[in-house]
Amino acid sequence: MGRTGGRARAGGARRPLRRARRGLAAPADGAHAAHAARATDAAARGGERLQKVLAHAGLASRRQAETWIRAGRLTINGAPATLGSRVVASDAVRLDGRRVRARAAAPAAAAAVFLCHRSPGESLAMPATAAAGAGVAARPAMLERLPRRSGRRFTAVSPMPRVDGGIELVSADGELAARLQRAVHALSSRFGVRVRGALTAVQLQGIASGTLDSGAHLEVAGCEAAGGEGANRWYTVTLRGASGKQVRQLFERQGALVSRVLRTQLGPLQLGRALARGQFRALTQEELAALLPPAAAAG
Repeated sequence: MGRTGGRARAGGARRPLRRARRGLAAPADGAHAAHAARATDAAARGGERLQKVLAHAGLASRRQAETWIRAGRLTINGAPATLGSRVVASDAVRLDGRRVRARAAAPAAAAAVFLCHRSPGESLAMPATAAAGAGVAARPAMLERLPRRSGRRFTAVSPMPRVDGGIELVSADGELAARLQRAVHALSSRFGVRVRGALTAVQLQGIASGTLDSGAHLEVAGCEAAGGEGANRWYTVTLRGASGKQVRQLFERQGALVSRVLRTQLGPLQLGRALARGQFRALTQEELAALLPPAAAAG
């Protein structure tokens, strides 16, 4: 009797437990239902896509945010985010369980953009410990020296190869950096190119054609000699929408031995004597507006 009663009591104790366990699924289902309702509500209230919000916050590029979403690292109000998720200010967005404090999108002209004068060989973002040898003190990378806000990261716009230098544009606003990246393709830029020995008329004609290894053509406005010392000669080339890598390739395709490429002008921005190597300054709203098309500058 005692054992039977014990079993009955044990069985009676287990039944409520099984019911309780079955009941645990209900809050999860409720959370997903609540998330779906909030997502619909966010879209109805004009919520923004999660990738765009993270880019505005300077936490990630849109592509990086999409990678996080696919990996299941982002949640909205406790439910996994999807590539189509939209959020509003009241939503709780978390990355790996930590709350993301995403600021509201600000007008583009109010966001921080810095004009940097990077020295050839100076790292933009590589940690100092990686750039230096063991036991050697290294100067912090360019982006590490910029004013930094909590949780923000800087994105370089059409960066020059590390071996080269000159003008660099960086922004802590991922969305604005993407707009600038698109805008620079329509801007005229000027580069100083140092080569070994003087270029021939045939080489200059080939550079003026703008032909790259891929068969694509750059819009070259001009290329002229700019002096030099010893065996080194400088040339100034003006092009539209060209990167530093493309400029180097343009010269090397003609047999030139290129040792350095410096970007000295990007659209309306020029590298003057006031900004020494390794230094930076914030762009004015007028300068930023001049870089962006009217629709983009309006935010």
